Amino acid sequence: MVKSKVTSKTVAKKAAKILKSRSAGSKSKSAAGSALSQTKAPKKVTSKKAASKASSVLRNKRRSKIEKSAAGSALVQRPSNKSKRKK
Repeated sequence: MVKSKVTSKTVAKKAAKILKSRSAGSKSKSAAGSALSQTKAPKKVTSKKAASKASSVLRNKRRSKIEKSAAGSALVQRPSNKSKRKK
């Protein structure tokens, strides 16, 4: 299922700021890049690798609110991981 969500302008600005930052880590930059690439592309989805990095950023207490915002946006645009189980 393709999600029809896109990154908001506010989060896109934050993501761009992260990508320019020298102090941001590679995981934060990966999540920010994924979020930024989906600004006007509702059919694009976050890759499994980028989603994993975004999840890591969200769990890290030392990451800034800006980094977590971009990571959350990237993660929301990942298709659901739930599989249908047969009973």
